[in-house]
Amino acid sequence: MADHSDRISFLQVPTEAEVTPDIARLWSKAQANLGFVPNVFRAQALNTAQFSAWWSYFNLLLNKEGFLPLVEREMVAVVVSTINRCTYCAVSHGAALRGLLVQDGQNPDLEGLLAVNHRQAPLPPRLHRMLEFAEKLTRSPETMTEDDLVPLREHGLSDPQILELTQVIGMFNMTNRVSSALGFLPNAEYHAATRGAAGQE
Repeated sequence: MADHSDRISFLQVPTEAEVTPDIARLWSKAQANLGFVPNVFRAQALNTAQFSAWWSYFNLLLNKEGFLPLVEREMVAVVVSTINRCTYCAVSHGAALRGLLVQDGQNPDLEGLLAVNHRQAPLPPRLHRMLEFAEKLTRSPETMTEDDLVPLREHGLSDPQILELTQVIGMFNMTNRVSSALGFLPNAEYHAATRGAAGQE
């Protein structure tokens, strides 16, 4: 019986020699910045054009300045990925969120509370409404109505912020399904990231 203990995807994973120069440069940049190449970069590079398009949009939504703070976008990522029981994204974005919480002077243990039950996490009402919106859109998108935007607006979210929130939720529902369907496994580095600190992808 074959040993698949080191496999990161159910599909073939290309080697550095098999990817385009642009993808190889992205892997090299990740190695320099993170100390490792995220497995999702390696697994999705099998289809170069689709990977490049996905990464461009994902990077814009999760790593660039936007309408919502980065830490709030990562909170949404963790909650959606946990609801979907996506191993890769829950672990990798849990690590990213812990790092951002430390940078923001907050307790990184908040990540674990959000992953288990966001309703019991000590968050301001605005964030609770955002995560409730994320949960409803993830669990029952067919039930969404304009009324679901009312609590967001009552807590000060602008239309551009609501759109970005919805785009982040949508991105993770899509990425969760790709990762889960194809058995993407998170890098070992994510499990230990910022754990034990007083105080990514």
